[in-house]
Amino acid sequence: MAYGLARMIDHTLLKADACEAEIIKLAEEAKKYSFASVCVNPGWVKTAAEVLKGTPDVKVCTVIGFPLGASTPEVKAFETENAMANGATEVDMVINIGALKDRQYDIVEADIKAVTVAAKGKALTKVIIETCLLTDEEKEMACKLAVSAGADFVKTSTGFSTGGATIQDIALMRKTVGPEIGVKASGGVRTLEDAQNMIQAGASRIGASSGVAIMNGIASTSSY
Repeated sequence: MAYGLARMIDHTLLKADACEAEIIKLAEEAKKYSFASVCVNPGWVKTAAEVLKGTPDVKVCTVIGFPLGASTPEVKAFETENAMANGATEVDMVINIGALKDRQYDIVEADIKAVTVAAKGKALTKVIIETCLLTDEEKEMACKLAVSAGADFVKTSTGFSTGGATIQDIALMRKTVGPEIGVKASGGVRTLEDAQNMIQAGASRIGASSGVAIMNGIASTSSY
């Protein structure tokens, strides 16, 4: 069970003041626990990839258009290509949230597709919909657009807005995307119980800076 849980965790460090030593420690912890990936900001992808070289089971994940999702599709596509060139094999992109709330669904889908097309065959794509800013109807639509645009996962949150993952949102997202698309819970998953509850609700990946604490059954005070 412990190994299975570890393979569902993206060991995450996205804070602005993260230093090289912390990124190296994150990657070393990921190797020790066999986490699914490390998730770092684009500027640290190359460092994480170097530490994880020779450890193919632990992927290098990064974030695109993070944390606001307000950059253009062209910028998100370039950011994806650059991240992959530096060693990323998973990318978590933030949607154009304002366009979604304006019901400009063609813009949202094109925004997501810019990343999925750039990443196709090279990196797994996860789409952050920032559930804390959306109504249930908007959450459902965001998930449908992500699936239509070719995403591999939908993801709850950046961890940098007004709230994180909830059991209710995970259940709604899983119901919307069906069994074939991944659902990632992120933001506020701090304990083993939190992680287990999210998985029971339908999550197939957990994004957390508290991966070590989760694996050791220890509560964490981290906000992500």
